[in-house]
Amino acid sequence: MSKTKLLTDKEKQERLLTQGEIPRHIAIIMDGNGRWAKQKGYPRIAGHKAGVDSVSEIVEVAGQLGVKYLTLYTFSTENWKRPKNEVATLMRLLVHTIRREIDHLNKENVRVRTIGDLSALPESAQKEFLDAIIRTKDNDKIQLILAISYGSRWEIIEAIKKVYADVENKTINLDDLTPATFGSYLSTRDIPDPDLVIRTSGEFRVSNFLLWQVAYSEFYISPVLWPDFRRNHLYDAIHSYQTRERRFGKVSEQI
Repeated sequence: MSKTKLLTDKEKQERLLTQGEIPRHIAIIMDGNGRWAKQKGYPRIAGHKAGVDSVSEIVEVAGQLGVKYLTLYTFSTENWKRPKNEVATLMRLLVHTIRREIDHLNKENVRVRTIGDLSALPESAQKEFLDAIIRTKDNDKIQLILAISYGSRWEIIEAIKKVYADVENKTINLDDLTPATFGSYLSTRDIPDPDLVIRTSGEFRVSNFLLWQVAYSEFYISPVLWPDFRRNHLYDAIHSYQTRERRFGKVSEQI
């Protein structure tokens, strides 16, 4: 009986690159840190710390494959409702992680950006993220967009306020408002909509993430908890994406 040849990581990437289109923008709902920790008998923060390793690997692999935008749902507006000690520990973990990783991200030509209400973060966290944004602003291999203190309903309401102000100032006519012009008021105004949205841990929810932007995104639900999500799981998600026919409301014959 012949043995199936195991592909090397380089061969897996080459196969993906030749068999179909690589998503330009991948967005990930990184779910399952708490459950991962609970299954192992660890405190919840251990799951968040383990999830950082997944982030590092996925950013690296996405850049190698030619993904240009990677958005990670890092901390939602609803996450502020968690126990205060967990939120405080998460904030310290964010500060420590960005401080530790910034030199490596810069070396790998990764541009760091954020979407969300940064003003809600502790000053130390705001400072670290703003420093990372400034230090990496000229990098152009891949844009790492961290959704922090982010919620799509918050984002849409903020956009409506800006539209209202511009209507009042007569810089825009309400009758001229289109989906494209409304999109220019969102925090993702210069970022293309996600081609592929991945959610880990097997949950089938959007969780207030990029509600406007994912209107025609392809979704991939992985049963794997985020701290265990690695390059091979990303390859599976991209392979699934490559088998889809994206019609954007049209029929197959029009594509």
